[in-house]
Amino acid sequence: MIRISWQPLKQLELPVIPVFSRSLYRLHKLLYVFFTSLFRRLYWTPLFKSQIVGGKGLYLYSGMPQLLGSLSVSVGSGCRWSGISTVSGRWNSPQTPTLIIGDNVDIGWQTSIAVGNQVILENNVRMAGRAFLAGYPGHPINPIERAQGLPDMESQIGKIHLKENVWLGTGVTILGNVTIGKNSIIGAGSIVTQDIPDNVIAAGVPAKVVRELTLQELISRPSLHTLADEEV
Repeated sequence: MIRISWQPLKQLELPVIPVFSRSLYRLHKLLYVFFTSLFRRLYWTPLFKSQIVGGKGLYLYSGMPQLLGSLSVSVGSGCRWSGISTVSGRWNSPQTPTLIIGDNVDIGWQTSIAVGNQVILENNVRMAGRAFLAGYPGHPINPIERAQGLPDMESQIGKIHLKENVWLGTGVTILGNVTIGKNSIIGAGSIVTQDIPDNVIAAGVPAKVVRELTLQELISRPSLHTLADEEV
């Protein structure tokens, strides 16, 4: 009886009063932007920058990235980084795992960077959401050792290097001992298991070169440069 009586109550909601509801929504957005900006400037950014080197003009959004394990992180100027992301350092590495980020780098939401020994993101790298840079696996290949909770082996880890202007689509995974060449683009959902050359589009599982970027695609459009100069 009580359950039956409770069901209609769960469906109750305030009616939409157009002028009032729109005004309340605008107020909600205004307060959200104000307090989000306040927290970002006075809380998230100072706390995060205390754990890294550099980071001039760093823009964090949606909170503060999670740093796990022993790590050395250096960040260039003008980077944007989603707070819904994780960077972990291999706990049993003989040397401190190092993440080096250049200038004007974007790291999207739900990105995970597992640093085995070193991960380098050069200037202007773009990483869409859910990217995974797997510099170490966290477990050994041997099933008995894995069941015993033993760590991964040195032979399983590797450096990851994304060169200047690399763009990773949504859900891309990069394994250890992989370098992505300058200007190259990796299609969404790809798993990269070997080096990718400069100036190409690669995609697939495992990722393979689809085609080379054309000269026209690599040359900046003058009109956009003029517009950018006018804005500055």
